[in-house]
Amino acid sequence: MAVHGYTANKDDVLKRLRRIEGQVRGLQRMVEEDTYCIDVLTQVSATTKALQSFALTMMDDHLQSCVADAIAQGGDQAQDKIAEASQAIARMVRS
Repeated sequence: MAVHGYTANKDDVLKRLRRIEGQVRGLQRMVEEDTYCIDVLTQVSATTKALQSFALTMMDDHLQSCVADAIAQGGDQAQDKIAEASQAIARMVRS
């Protein structure tokens, strides 16, 4: 089984994702209950920030483990991991 940057904190990562999932379910409930638009948008903003924070944490874990390990090993794999991380950062910035 592969070990990833988040593996050591997997329980915390899953807990965080469950909280975000709860926020999304809350959004569904708000719409079902015809909640005022601005209140729904406020919750959308909070959910978006939670996902962005989660993504940054995942990226940090990836850089400190997967990318750092590849760089230590050197060769083409190091360049591939750096390029992969750069592309992931670009996707995050564009979204």
